[in-house]
This record gives sequence, structure tokens and C-alpha cells, in this order.
Amino acid sequence: DQLFDYFLWIIIFSLVIGYYFVVPIGGADMPVVIALLNSFSGLAAAATGFVIQNDALIISGALVGASGIILTNIMCKGMNRTIWNVLFVGIKVSTSTAEGVQKTAKSYEPEDTVVIFENAKQVIIVPGYGMAVAQAQHMCHELEKILEEKSVTVKYAIHPVAGRMPGHMNVLLAEANVAYDKLYDLDQINPEFEQTDVALVIGANDVVNPAARHDKSSPIYGMPILDVDKSQTVFVLKRSMNFGYAGIDNELFYKDNTIMIFGDAKDTVSRLVAELK
Repeated sequence: DQLFDYFLWIIIFSLVIGYYFVVPIGGADMPVVIALLNSFSGLAAAATGFVIQNDALIISGALVGASGIILTNIMCKGMNRTIWNVLFVGIKVSTSTAEGVQKTAKSYEPEDTVVIFENAKQVIIVPGYGMAVAQAQHMCHELEKILEEKSVTVKYAIHPVAGRMPGHMNVLLAEANVAYDKLYDLDQINPEFEQTDVALVIGANDVVNPAARHDKSSPIYGMPILDVDKSQTVFVLKRSMNFGYAGIDNELFYKDNTIMIFGDAKDTVSRLVAELK
């Protein structure tokens, strides 16, 4: 009975610690914590393997623990923050806004963009969590094929923290049969944006926000971003002008070379493909 009481208290204590460990985490930090918790589960499995003397459990637990730590480290680097900052400091979002400044964003219908796509030599598609929600990856592949038939070079720019987990966008695009050699990470693709005619941002937000480069008061200042704003034309597919996970406005939406296309990403790309056909 005493052993059972100890076991019960351990469970209660673990639940309390787990609750207060996760509750303060929010927004874009949650995927980092999920990866870390996955690592902890692997360590727990390995420890159990030592207790019951099971080599398979020790090895598998160690692999899960190591991969979880690697994923956590990749995501922290992608946000230019340390794991301690994510867990114990977090992002402090400024709520101050400049008074008397009116921002205007241009908006087109998908049909209005066809001529720009047809005259482009290179198009870079930037997938984000919005693409995953809309399940638009298959239509993106259709768009890619249509553009390539018109002699347009199509590439995909993958930010390390795009989506919910590292590799989220890669998995979705692989599911849609997008060739792996068309996927480029941040360091590979950033130098190409200046020579790109069209950057098509699908559901991404904070990872393309230029404020990260120059606004020292921004909570995402210093975070490596995709330099889509350096493209000749930027099309941003979003349902609305709502903030991203960082809870701040995106400067990209108001730039002269940016055009917003509002609506469901899958439906928008589908309409664009139909017009291009």
C-alpha cells in the first residue's frame, strides 16, 4: 500500500509539472516544445529499458530522444533563439501601434494574376502552415507542372520552422509528388529572390516578415527569414490580414510589390491553374 501511495504521488507530481511546463508556451513556440517532449518520451523509454533490461527499448528510446533533441535544436536555430529562451522567457509582443499611419494592401483576384505568371521566368513557391490547413499541396504541384509547360522555372523555398514541425512542408510536398531537388532551404534560396519574377507565398506569415531584419523592437528581430520581398512581384495567399503566431503585423503585406489574394489557398490555386490552362 505504501508503494502504491508513492506511485500515486509521483503521477500527481508529474501531471502538475507537465501542466505548468506546457501552459506558458504558446504560438510558434509550441512545435519546439512538442519536439522536446518527444525527446523526453524517448529518454523515458530508454530508462524503462534499463529497468526491465530490454535492449530493444533502450536503443529505440535513445534514438527517439536523440532525434527529438536534434529537431528541437533545428527549430530554435530557425527562430534565432535558445531553448532556454523558448521555455522560460518566451516572446514579448508589443501592442503599441503608430498613430496616424494608414497602411494599404493591394488585393487581386486569381484571374488577374495570370499574365504575370505567364510572363515570369522563375517562380518561387513559399509554403506555410496555411497550405497545410487548406491541403493545397496537390494543387501547388499542378500549378508547378502548368508553369513548367510554359518554360517557367519553379522552385520551393522551405523555412526550417514553416508548419508545425521541422520537415512538415517537405512531407506534404512529397505527398503531392513534388521532386525533392526542387525544395530549397533558407540559405540556398535567399540569394535567388532578387532574380525571381514571382514569389508565391501560401499561408506563411512570420517567416517572410521583413521586420525581422531591421525592426529591433519587433519580437521576431534577428530571426532568419525568407527574403521574398526582394522578388519583383510577391503574391500572398491568405484568408485574411490576421497576424501570424508572433502576434504582429506583417510589413510584407503593405509593400509596393506585394499583392494579396484572399480566400482558401486550395481554391485560389485551383482557380489560378484553371486560368493558366
